[in-house]
Amino acid sequence: MRLGILSDIHANLPALEAALEALRNEGVEEVLVLGDTLGYGPHPRQVLRRLRKEGLSPILGAWDLRVLFPQFPVPEGIGKETLEFTRRQLKDEDLRFLRGLRMSHRSLYEGVRVVAFHGLPKDPEGRPDFSTQRHLLPLLQEYRAQALLLGGGHLPIHRPLRTGLVADPGSVGLSLGGGHGADAMILEVPENRVYFRKVPYDLGPLLFDLRAWGLPPILEEVYRTGRFPSP
Repeated sequence: MRLGILSDIHANLPALEAALEALRNEGVEEVLVLGDTLGYGPHPRQVLRRLRKEGLSPILGAWDLRVLFPQFPVPEGIGKETLEFTRRQLKDEDLRFLRGLRMSHRSLYEGVRVVAFHGLPKDPEGRPDFSTQRHLLPLLQEYRAQALLLGGGHLPIHRPLRTGLVADPGSVGLSLGGGHGADAMILEVPENRVYFRKVPYDLGPLLFDLRAWGLPPILEEVYRTGRFPSP
């Protein structure tokens, strides 16, 4: 069975559409979305509408929680500016959809227990340390997972361990791996094989909408280069 794994769409509709098309071409049977659907990009309503049309229920990420709960801490700078834009764009139906989402995904596929969170299980802004088994193995054991998927790092990475694997699929809409494109991951079970794809998409409509809504120009460089510029 082939699972498509997406995360961190960040309100970037052209990137989402390209990633979904790529996963269809790969023959995936189900798509999981690991949160941070919103924030930064110019298409919050359109992205939520497309996910509903596809029958996808993403888990909640830190930026999605910021939209729903004003008390959730917000970093200064472009994040705060785009969050205010996002809240103005969303309608009641969008907020109802967000409120119905879960903080995790847990399912059995071909005998493999797949568990997914955004960030770390008790901290959607947390980042796992993929450099050491010492941090990752206890997470696999605690959640009895053979595949533990953790979105939020914006960099595609996976770590095979003796009892399973831990992976971050990267970011669909705000990839920080260098270079333009949407990150997508394919997980084959029960073998637990992982494949990463960097999917190109048309930047023109994204940049046009970014400028039309007056969103921070720095985002243009991030979309083009896959990196935040140095201070």
